[in-house]
Amino acid sequence: MAKAKQEAKYNNIVLIPTDFSEVCGNAISHGVKLAKFLGYNVFILHIINKETKAELRKKKVGVEYVNTRLKEYKKYYARKYSVDIETMAVEGSIFSTINTVSKEIKANLMVLGTHGKKGLQHVFGSYVMKVVEESTVPVVVVQKRAFKSGYQNIVFPVSFDIEPRQAVQWAKLIAKLFNAKIHIYISPEKETARRTSLAIITKQITSIFDAENITYSITTADKPTGFAHQVISYSVINQADLIMIMTRPNIDVVGFSLSAWDERLMFNEAQIPVMGINPIEYGYHYYEWSMLA
Repeated sequence: MAKAKQEAKYNNIVLIPTDFSEVCGNAISHGVKLAKFLGYNVFILHIINKETKAELRKKKVGVEYVNTRLKEYKKYYARKYSVDIETMAVEGSIFSTINTVSKEIKANLMVLGTHGKKGLQHVFGSYVMKVVEESTVPVVVVQKRAFKSGYQNIVFPVSFDIEPRQAVQWAKLIAKLFNAKIHIYISPEKETARRTSLAIITKQITSIFDAENITYSITTADKPTGFAHQVISYSVINQADLIMIMTRPNIDVVGFSLSAWDERLMFNEAQIPVMGINPIEYGYHYYEWSMLA
């Protein structure tokens, strides 16, 4: 019964929004290559808003220019990677329309390009966090770093304040696709009860990896503060291709700003791609989330 529900929910699509900037071009390249490994189709989306219209007026062209650019993307990437690609230009707000389209086409995954923290004033980059927080599917946030040969090293932070177990099924899928190693990186805790809880969570995660013969390592961070910074440093040292996190939209806990945590990792200066997964309600698919069961 659960399988039937999951199959009806998604269409094996990677959604890639673009504003035609260089970094969004990199997101398209990244997303198409990822779709190729996953065996998914690609849907490239442009939101026509007031900024688009202003740019079109500056170029002295009409809306057909947008469709022409999208067709060029489709032709180039479909031919190069033998991936089925659809394109769409729709009027709306980046703030909300991207996730509306994601739900309508039943996408499984989204890839977003961003200019990083310094580029938050950019017309597209300024909406990245909001799109991630509202998404019902995982979002891979990329900067200018190329996809290269895929994800070989995945850093998987585990913290008492951020429920990580819903990310396990995506970690399992991607690790098997790319024969990757998962680096479990644990936040140190002073309180015995919190350490015990983290040990239980880690054991649950590793038992799944053991059952799937997935290679992993376990490391505990050095300091109880600045965990996000330590995650990034650890990721650089271990040449991570992906950091996989659970986000926690609109929720903070005492002594730990989750919104700041998400932002610091998403816009890391090392430009390591970050997959953000929003928590879903507990239920029949809590551990075997979405189509990955």
